[in-house]
Amino acid sequence: MKRLFDIVLTSVGASLLSPLILFTFLLVKLTSPGPALYWSQRGGRNNQLFSMPKFRSMRVGTPQLATHLMNQQANPTQFLTPVGSFIRKTSLDELPQLWSVLTGEMSIVGPRPALFNQDDLIALRTQLGVHTLAPGITGWAQVNGRDEIPIPQKVALDAYYLAHQSLWLDLKIIVLTIIKVVRRDNITH
Repeated sequence: MKRLFDIVLTSVGASLLSPLILFTFLLVKLTSPGPALYWSQRGGRNNQLFSMPKFRSMRVGTPQLATHLMNQQANPTQFLTPVGSFIRKTSLDELPQLWSVLTGEMSIVGPRPALFNQDDLIALRTQLGVHTLAPGITGWAQVNGRDEIPIPQKVALDAYYLAHQSLWLDLKIIVLTIIKVVRRDNITH
């Protein structure tokens, strides 16, 4: 049922959002050298790696680190493209992930896929069984703090979703995501 929900919602969403997807593609392509899409190695269901597309918000050659790790080593804003901050704050950089939902590597709702090198996040999720879920474009942790919460709290929210997943919770998360994106809540850089 969840897979059918993902396919229908993604197909409708991609059709409705196609002008915005094209606009974002052109915006990225015309404002910085390099490809418009960035393919990031992420942990999927059962910690299997897959390539997840995003519109590129960082300059080519930026270290592949999670935001909290990059903050420890450098100022992440120095790596942003001219439109990087805008597409991140509006979550436009996430739109290509609709492709990953159609291919079955992701779901609309689930825990956000970890970067391949986020060992702390991956270990905690594995310990609590969260790794068995398909990663999502949005999730319970995203609507309850996103990058603003520490990893143990993020994983606890992911574990809550694992224990309580339902169509109604997914719909609630989608609605809350739309509200958060419009308000630009809990978005860094």
